[in-house]
Order: sequence, then C-alpha cells, then structure tokens
Amino acid sequence: MISSCCISMSSERRFTDKELNGPVWVVVPTYNEASNLPELAEKLFGLGIHDLWLCIVDDGSPDRTADVARGLSSQYGDRIDVIEREGKQGLGTAYVAGISRALDGGAGLIVQMDADLSHSPEYVPEMLRMLGDCDVVVGSRYAEGGSADSEWDVRRRALSSYANSAIRMVTGIAVKDVTSGFKAFKASALRELELSSFRCAGFGFQAEVAHACQRQGHRIEELPIMFRERQRGDSKMSTGIVLEALWRLSLLRLRRN
Repeated sequence: MISSCCISMSSERRFTDKELNGPVWVVVPTYNEASNLPELAEKLFGLGIHDLWLCIVDDGSPDRTADVARGLSSQYGDRIDVIEREGKQGLGTAYVAGISRALDGGAGLIVQMDADLSHSPEYVPEMLRMLGDCDVVVGSRYAEGGSADSEWDVRRRALSSYANSAIRMVTGIAVKDVTSGFKAFKASALRELELSSFRCAGFGFQAEVAHACQRQGHRIEELPIMFRERQRGDSKMSTGIVLEALWRLSLLRLRRN
C-alpha cells in the first residue's frame, strides 16, 4: 500500500522511548565526503532524538573520510559507528553492511540517507513519526509537493526523471520516487528481507529494497521533500550507473516472475 502526505516539520520535536520503539540508527554510505560529515552529524544530533546512532560506511575514500568519521567520536562518543571497507564496493553493499550493523545493534527504526546534505536532516523527525502508521517512509521528490533543487541542470533533471520512470515500468513498483536514497524503516520490516540475497550493488539497490518491501506487503508512505543540490564534492550519478541499474532490475524481475 502506497500513500503520500505533506506535513510541516519542527526541529524542536522530542521523541519518547515508546514512540521510537528502540534506538534510531542512521546509515550513511560515504565516498569522499570528508567535508560534509561534520555538518551532517551536527544537524542529526541536534534534532533532539533520544538514542540516535550514526553508522558511517566508508569505501576507502582517498580524502580520508573515515578519519573524519572516527574523529566525530570525540564529540558524540560511541553513538558514531564507522565501518571501513577497502575500495569502492558499491552503494547497495554499503547499505546492506550498515543496515546489518544497525539490526545487530538492536535498532528499532533505521534511516538511510546521503552524506552530502541533499537529504536534509530536518525531515527525519517527521519520517520517524510517520512510521507509527506504516512500515517504510520514502523521502520523495515526485510525490505531490516534492521537488528538486532549482540548481539542477536540464541534463540531470532529465536523467533522474528517466531513471525513475523506467525503473518503475520495469519493476512495477508503486512508489513515485523509486530511486530515492532517503528512507526510514521499522527494523521489523527490514528483518523480514533477505538482505544477503540483494543483487544490485549500486544505484539499483534503492529500487530493489522498495520492490522487496512492496512484495512483502509492507505499508509504504512517501513524504514530499526538497532534494537539495550538494554544496561540496562531486555527484556520483551518471548515465552508465542508471543503465546498469535498469539491466540488473530487469533480470531481477524476470527471475521473480
């Protein structure tokens, strides 16, 4: 079941243990995001969410992102968890590693988001609140009221729109923003998925996990968001990445039909 809603947010919101049903883990994959991590951590831990953990999964960033991540422990203590991997192993496998760590750590709710602040942390409290009525929340550019930064050029808008439409057509996923990397889950929903069986190591992971949740009958809602242009660093999106995702997801659909 898919629905969308548009709700105002307040960073002053405080959450009780009963509402959260366990620790909240935020999983963030990184590659050359050293300049963005301190601001992301400051904004996340400034939300007033009790028992918040930040899991950073770094793929051997040459800009020493992992060093910056470990350094955050001096400010936030053991609520910073850093997974260091050798070389670029892919976005999807980074999420699987981080989500698995969160589940092993007893997470009640799990958020996944980008490190570059294109996903504003100010949406996280509302996403967590919405999980009181559903199993998965998608931060959506394409739900009514959602949008992308006006700084996006024509090529990037076209690439994003094409990728989203094509993947929805290939997979039959009802989520409007199937390529969104900004999601919140009840941990119980993720425990029902066989994460080790996921085949998309890169960009297609976003659609694969949405597809798996839909097949399991989990209730999915979309929260309209403004997707912001990164202020520092380079985007990893390319036409090649989109085509690879379409190919892998097409094979996935054929195997499961």
